Amino acid sequence: MELRQLRYFLVVAEELHFGRAAARLHMAQPPLSQAIRRLETDLGVELLHRTTRRVGLTDAGRFLVQRARAILADVEGAGHEVRRVAAGAVGHLAIGCVGSATYSLLPSLSRHLAVELPGVDFSFRGEMLAPDQIEALRSGEIDLALLRPPVADLSLTVTRLRRDRLVVALPAAHPLAQRRQVRIADLRQAALIVHSADRRSVMYDVVVGLFRDAGLDPRIRHQVGETSTLITLVAGELGVAVVPEPVTALALDGVVYRPLIRPAVTVDLALAHRADRSEPHLARTITLIRGLTGAR
Repeated sequence: MELRQLRYFLVVAEELHFGRAAARLHMAQPPLSQAIRRLETDLGVELLHRTTRRVGLTDAGRFLVQRARAILADVEGAGHEVRRVAAGAVGHLAIGCVGSATYSLLPSLSRHLAVELPGVDFSFRGEMLAPDQIEALRSGEIDLALLRPPVADLSLTVTRLRRDRLVVALPAAHPLAQRRQVRIADLRQAALIVHSADRRSVMYDVVVGLFRDAGLDPRIRHQVGETSTLITLVAGELGVAVVPEPVTALALDGVVYRPLIRPAVTVDLALAHRADRSEPHLARTITLIRGLTGAR
């Protein structure tokens, strides 16, 4: 039994007239009649009562009408869904975000994804350090990662999205909070709050490298895993922190941000995914993220 035969039969059953059915199908009547005969032969049952005046449905024919409608509707629905999958309009993606992207990019990104790709089910994991994101990409726990390079894993495709300036987060009562900008040398005696070295944070290496390049030993007082915790400790006057500028989106009472100069350092924000992944909905999401961040 072929889908074409079912379509022919359903039109004949709705018209109960071979001539009108043939006209509706834009075909000659004899081939249509032959197709219905072949369907009856294939099934081994009579579907239509035929006389010189009229065509009627047998019990088997009435049953097949209902099944044919359901089958053809399923086929049509499946075709629609297949086209949507091919167009990248449906699927599921999990996105991991480094701390600064969690607060600066994720709110806007989630809104745009909901509008542009409403058929894709997105989930998000914020406050992930780059090493954790890389492991999650490898295992399939997440599909895309917004992270800080470098990424040495050749199984991942990494695209730079933007460069973020570094700023200094200071307690509002700190003497340096009165300045318009801050140098690394100004922080030689400051108690530092940094991301955790144990968790191989990229920002830990960046901050420590800045001090050592300036010939200074960083006075690290606290190491934390999350950006929100880091800024909360600054608000509690437990130290100062050097962070990417997008962290300023995390506004807390008692915290001020000042540009870091001499050197005016930037850090990259990148998008990473497994190189063996090429699903249409993944590609559309990557394109949307690149456009949202102004990446070329």
